Amino acid sequence: MPYNNYERWKNTPLEGEPFLSIVIPAYNEEIRIIPTIGAIASYVSDLGFPWELIIADDCSKDDTVKLVEELGFANLRVLKTPENGGKGCAVRRGMLAARGKYVLFSDADNSTPIEEIGKFIKALDQGDYDVAVGSRAAEGAEVTNKSLFRHILSRGLRMIVRYGLNFGVSDTQCGFKMYTREAAHQLHSAQTIMGFSFDLEILYLASKVGYKVTEIPVSWVDAPGSKVDTRKEVQRFVRDIFKIKTNDLKRIYSRRLNDYANRTRINVPA
Repeated sequence: MPYNNYERWKNTPLEGEPFLSIVIPAYNEEIRIIPTIGAIASYVSDLGFPWELIIADDCSKDDTVKLVEELGFANLRVLKTPENGGKGCAVRRGMLAARGKYVLFSDADNSTPIEEIGKFIKALDQGDYDVAVGSRAAEGAEVTNKSLFRHILSRGLRMIVRYGLNFGVSDTQCGFKMYTREAAHQLHSAQTIMGFSFDLEILYLASKVGYKVTEIPVSWVDAPGSKVDTRKEVQRFVRDIFKIKTNDLKRIYSRRLNDYANRTRINVPA
């Protein structure tokens, strides 16, 4: 029964490696974090595999951490940090801490509902992909409550990415992405951008390494309460594209990827 599965996940620590890790970055999410955890836990617990939930807090100033810790769930971990490092930094910490065969990064606002997860697991488990990217631009996606300004902005950013970085992902910024554990650890070990544009760098690195990436159309609702200052982040977005290209020219990524390869004994391209 579904409720029994949920109770078991809440109260009984996993034995062995989880099949899935879900990472949620959080900063001042006291209003949204508990409903999001409830929605995810009640749905995923009924899918029939062992899983863990990781809340990567980015030094919240409100009661986010307190509320999550008070839940006392056996398979829920809270990663705390003494200083604010940015969304990308929180995601990085969560990804590198993940133990699952597959690792999902999902935004705290639950804009892409957890019910979409089955398509992502299938892509990695049966489709031989390394990275599955949720897309609001792919055919079949359903987008609700998105303002005209955000529609125009999204199209502009996609053009910038297409001509600036030249990789084949149309929607880099959707907060719902799944990786194999190896891909998650390798790519986020090489990460240098810790703010809003970290997805750009991760997907650029995935292309550089040669990982197989697929875009999956998702349902997406523009949830209220975003903490992103859009105008400032667009400026940083453009700046970070130049940073990514510069890092590559300076062989920073090659060195970081090789450092990871030396630790894990895998081969990466120059």
